[in-house]
Amino acid sequence: MDNAGGAALAIVLVVLIVFVIIVLVRAVRIIPQARAGVVERLGKYQRTLNPGLTILIPFVDRLLPLLDLREQVVSFPPQPVITEDNLVVSIDTVVYFQVTDPRAATYEIANYIQAVEQLTTTTLRNVVGGLNLEEALTSRDQINGQLRGVLDEATGRWGIRVSRVELKAIDPPHSIQDSMEKQMRAERDRRAAILTAEGTKQSAILTAEGQRQASILAAEGDAKAAILRADGEAQAIQKVFDAIHKGNPDQKLLAYQYLQTLPKLAEGSSNKLWIIPSEVGEALKGIGNALGGTTPESAGGLFDEVGAKPSEP
Repeated sequence: MDNAGGAALAIVLVVLIVFVIIVLVRAVRIIPQARAGVVERLGKYQRTLNPGLTILIPFVDRLLPLLDLREQVVSFPPQPVITEDNLVVSIDTVVYFQVTDPRAATYEIANYIQAVEQLTTTTLRNVVGGLNLEEALTSRDQINGQLRGVLDEATGRWGIRVSRVELKAIDPPHSIQDSMEKQMRAERDRRAAILTAEGTKQSAILTAEGQRQASILAAEGDAKAAILRADGEAQAIQKVFDAIHKGNPDQKLLAYQYLQTLPKLAEGSSNKLWIIPSEVGEALKGIGNALGGTTPESAGGLFDEVGAKPSEP
């Protein structure tokens, strides 16, 4: 009997120890950072647990699954949306939201992620349905803003704050994509042709401008060269003139030089006739005086000797 009583006592002690351990495990809870827990006491909301250590009443308080208070990102599958011009486009959306009220997120909505997805789909169809395809493709910021405003207002009573809504992709029908690609290709070809024409025009203008500047510079160079040549000739003439006057030539020397120059006037095969200037007589008179009294008539023989006669063909 003593052995049986001792065994029963040991069993009771073991049961008590296990019960105490279970009670402690259910009573002591640790809530991680950025998490929140909702406690129900006898099936009724009692309080919301913040991060840290907390004590619950075993078998009376029940801790619901913890809620994540960090910002969450949910990507929804593509949704077909009909635009104002009756074209079906496929739109992918990404929603950024955060649980701000754990109690409302637990009791005001059964599944807030599914609710956000359905609300996003319906709002997206309402917004994009009032736009044509071109506006839908070029008005992403406007669509994002309208979606965020509607979602944030509707999910506020669920304890959820929608921070951002982004359209990840807008895919028009394949036939429309082909048409858009052809249009873009034609537009690029047109711009390339315009740029080529502009380049050719600018090249022609620059070439003409360069030729004009070259012609102007060449003309200026010729003018300056002619001026310099004229100045040189004028200076040479002036020096010769000054030298002649400094040498004080007499009448005899001038007449002799004059007669030496006359035959050069007849040089050339095209000269058929010689015209004797009227100053020849004065020159002969000077030479006659230089020879010691020779008369102009006798100087005529000298004139013939020099060769002052009409040239024969």
